[in-house]
Amino acid sequence: MEDALTLDGGTGIPIGLDGVPHPLLPPISSQHKGRKCLVLDLDETLVHSSFGSLQHADYIVPVEIECLWHDVNVTKRPGVDDFLKKMGEIYEVVVFTASVSKFADPVLDKLDINQAVSHRLFRESCYSHNGDYVKDLSQLGRPLASIVILDNSPASYTFHPNNAIPVSSWFNDPHDTELTDLCPFLVDLGGVRDVRGVLDADLSMSDGVLDLMKKKSRGL
Repeated sequence: MEDALTLDGGTGIPIGLDGVPHPLLPPISSQHKGRKCLVLDLDETLVHSSFGSLQHADYIVPVEIECLWHDVNVTKRPGVDDFLKKMGEIYEVVVFTASVSKFADPVLDKLDINQAVSHRLFRESCYSHNGDYVKDLSQLGRPLASIVILDNSPASYTFHPNNAIPVSSWFNDPHDTELTDLCPFLVDLGGVRDVRGVLDADLSMSDGVLDLMKKKSRGL
């Protein structure tokens, strides 16, 4: 089943009971016409969150769970503010997270200080497959040739490995530079006709993804 969905490019845009296609995203705005769509994961990609105390939390988000309020400590990945600002200038930016909206929404309210994120998608928009929350890019309503997904979990892009940029999971390393290092590559990628010709299945963390990207970017 997984191989079939990968070969088919996902499940496709959902069809409602009215027989009309209902993509996860609204029609692209005039502001974003001609831009690629950059899909960003949230947890361990842009931020790290914990119900326990974090020594250097950037902010605390109160979340209600089963009628009880809990404080969630959130730390921002180094460079995330500049990264989001820059990506918002050249991409239609979507944050697509497997977290529930009651948690992720207030985190994004604090994180997206430059209003770079155009759309937010949460757990209910994921496709349940083999116990994983898969982010099915074919349901977005954008051409697959123009979608890039940045995620620390390979299971998230199981159906679309050729659209993915794998990133390492981030928890607390203050010297991490991965988001900053990715910016030049993503700027160049925004100008190619089909991102899948660059982001092929050979891009893996074990190969040293940033080194591979630097090499590939010379041919963009």
